[in-house]
Amino acid sequence: MTDQGNNNQNISRNPFAALFSSLADAKQFASGQKPPLHHGEPPSEDSEGSQSESENSDSIEDNDDSVAEISRSFLSRQELCEQLNINHMIQRIFLITLDNSDPSLRGGNGIPPRCVFLVEMAAEMDGQDWLDMDNIDSVDLDAIRSTCTVTKVPEKLLSYAVRCKNLTVSNTRTVLLTPEIYIRQNVYEQLLDLLLEGVGGAQLDEVVEFVEEVIAGLLADQEVRTFSEVIGPVLDIFQGRVKDLDLCQLLLFSYLDLLLYFSRQKDIATVLVEHIQPKDPNNGLQYQKTLLGTVLSISCLLKTPGVVEGHGFFLNPSRSSPQEMKVQESNIHQFMGQFHDKLHQLLKNLLQQSGETRHLLLSWLGGCLQANAGRTKIWANQMPEIFFQMYASDAFFLNLGAALLKLCQPFCRPRSPKLLTFNPTYCALKELSEEERRNRNVHARGLDKETCLVPLPPQQSVEYAQSYSLLTENLILTQMTLHLGFHRLHEQMVKMNQSLHRLQGTWREAQLTGGLAAEQLREQFERLMTVYLSTKAAATQPGMLQCCLNLQASSATLLVQLGLSNQGPEHAQLSFPLPPLHNSLLCHMPEFFAENLGDFFVFLRRFADEVLESSADSLEQVLNFITVFMGNVERMKNPHLRAKLAEVLEAVMPHMEPASAGTAQPIMFQRQRVFCSYHHAPHLAEALIAVFVDIEFTGDPHQFEQKFNYRRPMYPILKFMWGKESYRESIKSLAVYASENLEAMNPPLFLRYLNLLMNDAIFLLDEAIQYLSKIKLLQLEKDHGEWEGLAPDALREKESSLQMLGQLARFHNIMSNETIGTLAFLTSEIKCIFVHPFMAERIISMLNHFLQHLVGPKMGALKVKDFSEFDFKPQQLVSDICTIYLNLGDEENFCATVPKDGRSYSPTLFSQTVRVLKKINKPGEVIVGFGLLADKIKSHADRQLQDEETYADAPDDFLDPIMSTLMLDPVLLPSSNVTVDRSTIARHLLSDQTDPFNRSPLTMDQIRPNEELKQQILQWLAQHKQERLQMGPSG
Repeated sequence: MTDQGNNNQNISRNPFAALFSSLADAKQFASGQKPPLHHGEPPSEDSEGSQSESENSDSIEDNDDSVAEISRSFLSRQELCEQLNINHMIQRIFLITLDNSDPSLRGGNGIPPRCVFLVEMAAEMDGQDWLDMDNIDSVDLDAIRSTCTVTKVPEKLLSYAVRCKNLTVSNTRTVLLTPEIYIRQNVYEQLLDLLLEGVGGAQLDEVVEFVEEVIAGLLADQEVRTFSEVIGPVLDIFQGRVKDLDLCQLLLFSYLDLLLYFSRQKDIATVLVEHIQPKDPNNGLQYQKTLLGTVLSISCLLKTPGVVEGHGFFLNPSRSSPQEMKVQESNIHQFMGQFHDKLHQLLKNLLQQSGETRHLLLSWLGGCLQANAGRTKIWANQMPEIFFQMYASDAFFLNLGAALLKLCQPFCRPRSPKLLTFNPTYCALKELSEEERRNRNVHARGLDKETCLVPLPPQQSVEYAQSYSLLTENLILTQMTLHLGFHRLHEQMVKMNQSLHRLQGTWREAQLTGGLAAEQLREQFERLMTVYLSTKAAATQPGMLQCCLNLQASSATLLVQLGLSNQGPEHAQLSFPLPPLHNSLLCHMPEFFAENLGDFFVFLRRFADEVLESSADSLEQVLNFITVFMGNVERMKNPHLRAKLAEVLEAVMPHMEPASAGTAQPIMFQRQRVFCSYHHAPHLAEALIAVFVDIEFTGDPHQFEQKFNYRRPMYPILKFMWGKESYRESIKSLAVYASENLEAMNPPLFLRYLNLLMNDAIFLLDEAIQYLSKIKLLQLEKDHGEWEGLAPDALREKESSLQMLGQLARFHNIMSNETIGTLAFLTSEIKCIFVHPFMAERIISMLNHFLQHLVGPKMGALKVKDFSEFDFKPQQLVSDICTIYLNLGDEENFCATVPKDGRSYSPTLFSQTVRVLKKINKPGEVIVGFGLLADKIKSHADRQLQDEETYADAPDDFLDPIMSTLMLDPVLLPSSNVTVDRSTIARHLLSDQTDPFNRSPLTMDQIRPNEELKQQILQWLAQHKQERLQMGPSG
């Protein structure tokens, strides 16, 4: 064996060699490292033992690699071990080393690969390749290089570890206070990276402890730089990095975790809420440009409105299967759910930090909502270029709303006692100073200018609270956010949905001819579809919708309690009749509470129907709210808002229309159960009929056109109610009361309802008939080639006119179908009021007029190419009209009234109707029944014809001045002193409670019978009858 081999063998046997990673390191250490003994210190027992062992071992003189040389390098094994551990600890903490070995091999030696070799120090140390506590103090650490990977320190090294830590803290503080010294480095980025790594790693507690000590040092020394000046640049870098991240990037959530740490650390949280205050608090967009605004703007919505390029979601949707798009939407929802949880925790942390932090955050929210109040203005949607320069984005408000909704959940249970601590007088406070806002917890602005559910009574004073609860502020700020954000997003989705349907139809037509136009339409459709699917995914995140459902159901409960004037700590039981309002707080509740509620449930019906099945209790609270407010002008003055509640009622009731082909039938169990077992069903039906009547006169200049849109959902609701016994009996009782009080001072509700229903039917079908006639003419022109020679502008005008007429015809046909259908099922069990003289003449003239157009000689003018395109259903109309006749035909006075319709009735008309019934294959009993009814009416017509001949020479004083018919019950109008027939004025007053001759106010209780004239008419009639009898049949 060679000397070298003996040396290696001896070194390997030496117990100290185990402290080295390899024999080479042991030999290198033995050859060049000889630390001196401290003067005055006697050798330890371990040292003596080591020396004796060395003397007894095999000695190899003049050889640097000998074991003896290694042993003499240190006084003892203990010192050697300690020094090696200190070196290793310093390397791991400060990421520096005196080991100049290959960096790729350092890991095997226990040295972190990222360690920086200190060239200058290594030269000064004359070959020493380890670090100790003496030389580490002299190292110029040029930036924040410390790390926290040392988790367990042996007790013997604890004092050294503490010194390292203190040195790290001191160095970090110095670097942050004097960053200008480190020209080539950004110390703030390094600090952010260190924090990001720590938050995402397993040593979070150690990182937090380190940061806390650095913060303490920075706070103690703010002469050079304030703590805010140190943290501000870190927050700016944070914001710059986050703004380029997408919702579904995992890195985003690492940054959010760091932001959550900032919100938990009281000193950083204070700087954070100060840092996010906008430069111009009156500019809504400035709030989006803050750090918090940047985070809130992250979404699957388009970053730049209208720019699809670079968007990461739902690209090429026409080439993706429904399942693929469903999976993508589900992934987005999952990331959104986690994102909203982080945002919620962020706001919650800041609100709980300190009074000052909470005040600044709530001030930011209040200022943001006021500066963005213009988002709801009509012009904002018409001028998008200006809109996006002035206001925060849809994504911003959607995410802010989701976070605030989560903050509201602790009290968002319909019967939560906490809910009743809400104080509406908050909304009546006018401008306050900053100090007042801080002391009274009032941060929302501009609420005193909002329209409330009812006006403040002149004699009612406002009792403001000294201070308002966080619950009150949370609920108001959340509802304001939903009003500014969710409402606009809903409108956009509806418009996009309509545009997609139109564009799809145009695209399909263009595909038949091919060419460039079809490809351009396809691209346009793709782009709009991408925007729509992204918007739908953002707006239908299940967790957010469930939170919103809880909030709106709770808001419904709160409004009902306020509507009952309940200001106690317990929920009052809803019962009817409602108590009179006394010092009601409804006069302080902004209308947007009710608008948000309605808008949300209509949205669910259109885009997320399954959510409505998630809570039966929530549905019941909404029904209570609708029942109390929809028909009650004392509790909700705005007739438009009350009419909107009918659309909400349609949204929460079970569907009646069948599911479209290829789609599953929606689940209706909860809605069926709640709607059919509702305790206040009779009052809900009455409220529906009341709002149908009230919407006739809104005071709006466009009230005539608006009323049909408002009434559209009321027809299917009433039809559904009619199929349920509890609702049907309620409607029938209203009809009975009306028939018993026809001449009451105020016309009964059901009487007014039927009058308006017939007015609508006449107008709607007349309009539909006119539009169909015009469409028929345009179609004939086109078929005859008359459009072929037209100039391009003229051709476009013709096509546009045809399209517009088609839309109008379709709307009026749909509505007229509903009105006639409603009369058909009402007359099946309600007869007395329809056959009363007040109503019989009106409904008969209406039905005969329609039959003239549908089965008479005028029917040819309505034969457009495709009835279904315009929802024209003549067969159904004829069937419903005949059903009404058959329902009322058992009443003799009704049959006697039919021939009095001199304008439209003729026996031929009814014969034509029987022929049409046979043609459309109606059941035999219907055809036979209508034929028998026609014969009965004809016999009445024959008798009346004889009477008319007899009364043809009646004096003018005996004739009704409006109808020119013989008066049978003349009455005197008090203000004009004109005599008319009772039935004539009664019909008039149903629609207009004024004297038709001088427009002065008039009610049925004011008219007086003209007994003298009545006796004269009766005597004249008796005389004529006697004369006719004397003359006999020949006369």
